[in-house]
Amino acid sequence: MTVAEWMLFSAVLLYLLTVAPVKAIGHRSFDNANPRDPNFYTPGIRSRALGAHINGIETFPFFALAVLLAEFRAQPQSMIDLLAIGFVIIRLAFVGAYLGNRPTSRTLLWNLGFAVNTAIFFLPWWGPYWIG
Repeated sequence: MTVAEWMLFSAVLLYLLTVAPVKAIGHRSFDNANPRDPNFYTPGIRSRALGAHINGIETFPFFALAVLLAEFRAQPQSMIDLLAIGFVIIRLAFVGAYLGNRPTSRTLLWNLGFAVNTAIFFLPWWGPYWIG
């Protein structure tokens, strides 16, 4: 497996692990028989963790598609790997900003992550011109 493919797995783990700790910490009020009970995710860290989790699910398909498209089109693996690592690091910072209630930082990081993901997606188009 390539580094970029490991980053796909990392992105999945990141969005899963974003919400798991609040369930564990709030185990006394978390009802595993009703795991999507909106009352558990009241305003505060639980709500922000759920928001970061959902956003991770929303951003994953584009990330996976971009990586696989770039690999399928035989772009330089080192560039795909570097951009994929960058995306996951940005997503990690995004989750930190989300949980830390830093909306401006969160928005900036989301946009930066989208730009990196877009760069991966368009690598088959601009890569030959940029890389040489």
